[in-house]
Amino acid sequence: MRLLVLSDSSSIAPCGLLIMWIQFAPLHVPLDRRLQTAAVLQWTFSFLALAQCCLVLYVLLVCSQYWALAVLYSAWLYIDWDTPSTGGRRSEWVRSWTVWKYFANYFPIKLVRTAPLDPGHSYIFGFHPHGVLVVGAFGNFCTEGTGFSSLFPGLTPHLLMLPAWFRVPFFREYIMSGSLVSSDKRSASYLLSKKGGGQALVIAVGGPPEALDAKPGELTLQILKRTGFIKLALTHGAHLVPVLSFGENNLYYQVSNPRGSLLRSTQEKLQRIMGLAIPLFHGRGVFQYSLGLLPHRRPVYTVVGSPIPVVKNPSPSPEDILSLHALYVQKLKELFETHKIKYGIEQDRQLVLL
Repeated sequence: MRLLVLSDSSSIAPCGLLIMWIQFAPLHVPLDRRLQTAAVLQWTFSFLALAQCCLVLYVLLVCSQYWALAVLYSAWLYIDWDTPSTGGRRSEWVRSWTVWKYFANYFPIKLVRTAPLDPGHSYIFGFHPHGVLVVGAFGNFCTEGTGFSSLFPGLTPHLLMLPAWFRVPFFREYIMSGSLVSSDKRSASYLLSKKGGGQALVIAVGGPPEALDAKPGELTLQILKRTGFIKLALTHGAHLVPVLSFGENNLYYQVSNPRGSLLRSTQEKLQRIMGLAIPLFHGRGVFQYSLGLLPHRRPVYTVVGSPIPVVKNPSPSPEDILSLHALYVQKLKELFETHKIKYGIEQDRQLVLL
């Protein structure tokens, strides 16, 4: 059902008549689809607002008759401060919640294995593209919604996240339970130094700046100047695995922000100051498909490529780093070319690498 809404308010007179189409969801929706929407709704809230709510809760505790609880938690926070940089505190119970199955089936998200990975080694998964809210990375590597453990037995995934989020009271406990760890160098080195291998560090290589290019139909990856993860792989002898998440950029629309525009310049300046990208995006709502913060129901296929063997080199030279980086980019391009038609991308489309 579509509702045509007309507004002739004087507040928008300079813009003329505002016309907006709203497409409502049907009244009779199967229960499974409603549960899928509910699962994605709770995830969207967690991603966009749970940290702020946790911070407010902590302040309220401090200022209330329950201030002793805040003191006890503060003591715990002091004792546990380094945990996000020393492997985190994953919970297989949280990762296996049924809600994550509904979350994955909403889009749906599919994890595709192209080659087995030996659990005797440790790996760095280069995840591309970042997308607006890294939906594919979360669904595949922070939950068992797509069956990571079945596809890659013996591997323990860890998704790297900005360190600041692990300083938020209560919120840090929740995100660590899903295999999220701090993205600082110490954290990565700690995991890759573990004896016996079996660690899989998932790094959204393009980082927050890449989110500003996450628009339907676009495939712009920031990678040409990203060599930190290459040096990390060489230093620890971690094998590199390119990962392409087809459909990641189709989940949200963004306000037009071409490079050089005032909006883009402002976003980039804020990103440098805050360390976070602030894309102006929208998806769909709970009861209508036209506007909201929920991602659209569009398939995401996260394809895990073949491993690139890396020989440990504690002191890699710039030439070593550039050589391995060039090989990684080549393998990433090959992964894209091999799978693009299968996952709905035209034959003549190419990756845009910056």
